[in-house]
Amino acid sequence: MRVCDVRCIRVLVRTAVTLALASLLSAFAHAQRIPIDRLHSSVTIKVYKSGLFSGFAHDHTIQALIASGAIDPGGKSAELSFNASDMKVLDPGTSDSERQEIDSTMKSSKVLDVAQFPSIAFASSAITSSSGDHFQVTGTLKFHGVSRPLTVPVAWRDGKYSGSVTLKQTDYGITPVKIAGGAVRVKDEIVIEFDIAPESAAGAPAH
Repeated sequence: MRVCDVRCIRVLVRTAVTLALASLLSAFAHAQRIPIDRLHSSVTIKVYKSGLFSGFAHDHTIQALIASGAIDPGGKSAELSFNASDMKVLDPGTSDSERQEIDSTMKSSKVLDVAQFPSIAFASSAITSSSGDHFQVTGTLKFHGVSRPLTVPVAWRDGKYSGSVTLKQTDYGITPVKIAGGAVRVKDEIVIEFDIAPESAAGAPAH
């Protein structure tokens, strides 16, 4: 066999091995990312009233539908994204017309400004175990065009990652809505409650 033929075979073998290893590593990495089960996950935002005549107003309950997301229990990372226009005002006990008016205000330039800021996203930078199935998830929340660090306490129970976190609207460039000259207004603080379910049992946390 000629020397050039031997060299060609060696190059082909090395190339084949490299491609095989790259494919295995890519498949392994992909397998660690467990998609979010959006149908069995929920994110709810609680907005509260305040002011002298707050008794004539009511608190708001808003549903935030998850657009996409994934969890990597082994690599201890998570990411979620939402379409601001998909957020929905629930407000039990109010009429359809009231909910539509509140929804319209929420999505307007006065609050979320969904036309200018269509997406909301969270990506973790670190997940640490505090005790048992309780964790501290640290990452960055991009909301209303502002990116800020955020640490969220999370518990694994009943096959879901559950928890809540309080945010200030003003931290993200949103001015809380006021009516009647401020006699009725929305509190700066909002509470986000969540139950995030992975699509498979492999999404259980690694200890």
